[in-house]
Amino acid sequence: MTTAARPTPASPASAGQRGPLDHERRAQIVEAADQHFRHYGYHKTTVADLAKAIGLSTAYIYKFFSSKQAIGEAICARCLGEITTQLRAIMAEPLSAGERLRRVYPTLARAGADLFFEERRLHDIVVTAVTENWHAGTTYEEELRDMVRALVVAGREAGEFERETPLDEVCLAIEETLWPFAHPLMLEEKLDMLDAATAAVGGLVLRSLRP
Repeated sequence: MTTAARPTPASPASAGQRGPLDHERRAQIVEAADQHFRHYGYHKTTVADLAKAIGLSTAYIYKFFSSKQAIGEAICARCLGEITTQLRAIMAEPLSAGERLRRVYPTLARAGADLFFEERRLHDIVVTAVTENWHAGTTYEEELRDMVRALVVAGREAGEFERETPLDEVCLAIEETLWPFAHPLMLEEKLDMLDAATAAVGGLVLRSLRP
């Protein structure tokens, strides 16, 4: 995982998007792209295919998106947002920092497995987003990083976690233990042992954080 500040919603320019964000045509393009990517795959779908499916000209689509990748960014942001929504729900629970951190591991792994592998074509586009550092992929990483830091800080303030190790070092180590369950290619290797793996790793991390 790379280091960066807390993410903010992507601006149209930063994500390759153009025009008003809430335009109904934008939503129509994204929905058509979602269906095409699921059926044919991201790499086999062209902007011309999407234009034909919607009944628009290719030039009209480019009024809203600068490229096919920009459309893919919108799809990825929505898919990865489904995972981070579940993680934010854990963050909001009235539980100890340790218990919330423990729950992050299986939730992250199961949400990713359901999304990436039940919809194999979506797996391919998310892999592209993460490996090619698309905005959607880096924002996903950044949000995970921020959640880890918030939990560690809360745990230290409550006396649950040790305070001797530098905060950045602790957070980085925890992020690295989460990454195998967050990255679709690494997660794919653990599908037959998710419950055992997340329990083992989460338990080990929590034991290492004890005062």
